[in-house]
Amino acid sequence: MKFLCLGYLEPEKMDARPKDEIDAVMNECRPHLDNFYKSGQVIMDAGLAPETKGLQRANGKVKVMDGPFIESKEMIGSAFLIEARDMEEAIRIASLHPAVQLDSGEQFGWGIEIRPIRYFKEKDYPNG
Repeated sequence: MKFLCLGYLEPEKMDARPKDEIDAVMNECRPHLDNFYKSGQVIMDAGLAPETKGLQRANGKVKVMDGPFIESKEMIGSAFLIEARDMEEAIRIASLHPAVQLDSGEQFGWGIEIRPIRYFKEKDYPNG
């Protein structure tokens, strides 16, 4: 089973810190990322830029909107895809990620959301 994991942060807390302090924290991530990848269950891991766009159909046309779209103090800063037997194993694997391993991440509101992925197949659509 595949799980989408979203890493989030509180950008105003990170933006308030000097660049050299942020760089030092990011350098602490490497050993934790190495352990995370060594699990063999990480399919993809990516950092996300803060720029967001949304698409929505309205009045028969696709409308492009600027984000963010959800009112929240957190921002999604990364996404990774893992393979696991169940949610319990997904939690174990995701807990290796630096977002929850680094003590210094707490000051920036780092965290991870884990969601099982459900696939849409042709048989799910009677007219498809």
